[in-house]
Amino acid sequence: MSRHLQAVLLDVDGTLADTEEVHRQAFNAAFAAAGLDWDWSQALYHELLAVTGGKERIRYYLQRERPDFVLPDDADAFIAGLHQAKTRMYVAALAGGQVPLRPGVERLLADARRHGLRLAIVTTTTPDNITALLEHSFTQDVSAWFEVIAAGSVVPAKKPAPDIYHYALQQLQLEAEDCIAIEDSLNGLQSAVAAGVPTLITINPYTARQDFTGAVLVLDHLGEPGMPCTVLAGAPSPDGLVDAAFLVRLHAAAAGVT
Repeated sequence: MSRHLQAVLLDVDGTLADTEEVHRQAFNAAFAAAGLDWDWSQALYHELLAVTGGKERIRYYLQRERPDFVLPDDADAFIAGLHQAKTRMYVAALAGGQVPLRPGVERLLADARRHGLRLAIVTTTTPDNITALLEHSFTQDVSAWFEVIAAGSVVPAKKPAPDIYHYALQQLQLEAEDCIAIEDSLNGLQSAVAAGVPTLITINPYTARQDFTGAVLVLDHLGEPGMPCTVLAGAPSPDGLVDAAFLVRLHAAAAGVT
């Protein structure tokens, strides 16, 4: 028996908005405010993004790049404090209107709601970051659009583990086959696919060179009228932009339904 599309599960950073560069700058600002000489270049941050979670990323950086740095006795609290400062600076940047949505995001979500598709956020970023993005990057109040916001440390294992998707599916009371995911990174793709959710990828400058084998479709963005998207891998083609009808068609194609 074939399943029909009921919900769209969305990542946040790099998917809803091009946030990664703002995150990088916020990390560097937090380091400077703490009197640290750490500076994450774009090239280095590209590599650090292989690690999901801000606190985990800081710890990985210290292990790989600064093994000489002596952590205080309460290393977890020190790293958590840095990450909290970074989050405050990131949220301030969002409040200042520095992070616009990616092409097609608000249009697609509004169309999905009109067609009765349920929406959920599935991410490893912190709840504060999501709240700020929803409040400041959309043109209208969209906080009620999402039935589930699965975020941060609600599960112990972050992407690429499938735990966050399993949690969201449980909260929605849906099966993986009822949904489609929209992600931007290899970690996100692996997380969704491991949970059994067919996945559409929209690349960004930090993920463009990653291997997206396993995605049902890879695009440069979701498309807007006058700004068509480009298919980079997979089929079918959305003919310029992704809307709710196309997601239904893509979901059926992924399930082998003709």
